[in-house]
Parts: sequence; C-alpha cells; structure tokens
Amino acid sequence: MANSSKLKKMSTRFKPKFNIKKGDSVVVISGEDKDLKKPRKVLEVILDKARVLVEGVNIVTKHTKPSAQNTKGGIIKIEAPIAISNVMLWDSKSGGPSKIKRTRENGKLVRVAKKSGEVIK
Repeated sequence: MANSSKLKKMSTRFKPKFNIKKGDSVVVISGEDKDLKKPRKVLEVILDKARVLVEGVNIVTKHTKPSAQNTKGGIIKIEAPIAISNVMLWDSKSGGPSKIKRTRENGKLVRVAKKSGEVIK
C-alpha cells in the first residue's frame, strides 16, 4: 500500500516548466499550420501532456449528438491541442519568434526574449 503511493508521488514530483503561458503570442514553427510571420494567441496550456491550444491552429471536425445545450447536434469545427515544442514565443520588438531565458529582476523571475532582450509580460 505504502509503496504504490510512493511510486505515484515520484512520477508527479517534478512538474515540467514551460516558457509559454495562457494568453501569450506564439508562432507555429512546424506542422501543417506552420507560419513564422503570423502571431497567434495561446488559449490553454496542458502541462501534464506538454501540449498547447492555439487560436486557429489544428482545426478538427467533431461530430456531436443532440443534447440539452446543443439541440441540433451535427458537425462542429474546433481547435485541437498541438505539441508545445511546435510553437515559439513571438517577440514583438524584433518581429519574429525568439528563444526565452529566465532572469531575476528585483527578486521576481521574468521571461526575457533572447533576440531583442525585451521582457515578456
């Protein structure tokens, strides 16, 4: 009993840290929707699966049954999550994608774009 809980604790011990947060502007750097010039908004970050939901990217058709909320049902188009490695943060100052470094500014961790040195809010 105690051993199984120990194993479970080990797997969730180190949470992955990503430089992308909800509401950030990102560009898709690989895949079907690759566009290095068009920044898009992150709608959701799924930490445990290392995936992000990006506005207007990876559109899939979903067949829905009629329900209380949706009385008609039918086919709807929604965004599906893509791997977090396929997106890169948008640097507005340099006008392109940029890698990120974390630095401390007056005791607070901030994200800084490597291309321009701009702090990302």
